[in-house]
Amino acid sequence: MDSGHARYPYSAIVDRPAFEWPGGHGLAVYVALNVEAWPFAEGEGAQLTSGEPAPNVRAYSWRDYGNRVGLWNLLEVFDALDIPLAVNLNSLVYEQCPRVVEPFRERGDEIVAHGRTNGERQSRMAEPEERSMIAEATAAFVRHEASQPGGWLGPYLSESLVSPELLVEAGYRYTLDWFHDDQPTWLATGHGPLLNVPYPIDSNDSTVLQHHAATPAAFADQLIEELETYLELSTRRALVAPIALHPFLVGRPARLAQLRRALRHLAAMRDRIWLTRPGEIAAFYAERFPAPAPA
Repeated sequence: MDSGHARYPYSAIVDRPAFEWPGGHGLAVYVALNVEAWPFAEGEGAQLTSGEPAPNVRAYSWRDYGNRVGLWNLLEVFDALDIPLAVNLNSLVYEQCPRVVEPFRERGDEIVAHGRTNGERQSRMAEPEERSMIAEATAAFVRHEASQPGGWLGPYLSESLVSPELLVEAGYRYTLDWFHDDQPTWLATGHGPLLNVPYPIDSNDSTVLQHHAATPAAFADQLIEELETYLELSTRRALVAPIALHPFLVGRPARLAQLRRALRHLAAMRDRIWLTRPGEIAAFYAERFPAPAPA
């Protein structure tokens, strides 16, 4: 029976060294916008209904709304509230709709590599195929952004047994793939350490709105309550509160007003938190707590 893994040892958060984020804050918050693309009539991805045969036009067009309309609705909100973003980007976006990346470059937002497309999973790839996928996606980011992203989020939030090794091999400094902690964690790999920055499941709009079928108001309430609880807990230990959004979900007019309410609450907390991006969290933590020596 497999009793666990060797990526990181157990560590109770109450036993760790105390520290503060920049500005003397206990809470770091970042907002991730997942900008994704899918092949037509093939691959996987969020479904409106189960069991639809290809081509699943309902699901494809539902998701495509995010890049055509929803993203632009959200940008107005982010700009009005001056909220920095991490853009978890599928490299296929450069082929399907390169226009959507332009405003994020102008804003100075961080690009996080999100694989080629959310129509595939690393967990289902053989090692050579996965290595090739990472290389292809990375080359697209370098070609369009003039530099490689520092971070990686697996498409469809999946990893194989060797994904961390392949990411270090490809030059990535941090990942968002593990959801086990409220502080960054060093992952051991066969090619050296890889830092994991917390990424949300509970405060992910895909989980709450799509899988749990919550109302827009309930999702906004959850974000506000979670931020306030994180803020209270952060008086005792430094924490990361991540928020993940998808344009094809919260960019819809039916959900936009309630999301704006939650983001206004976040913006009003600005003086009490470090409102930042995951790459900045990773850089600060790695300098404050360098990777441990291999066992």
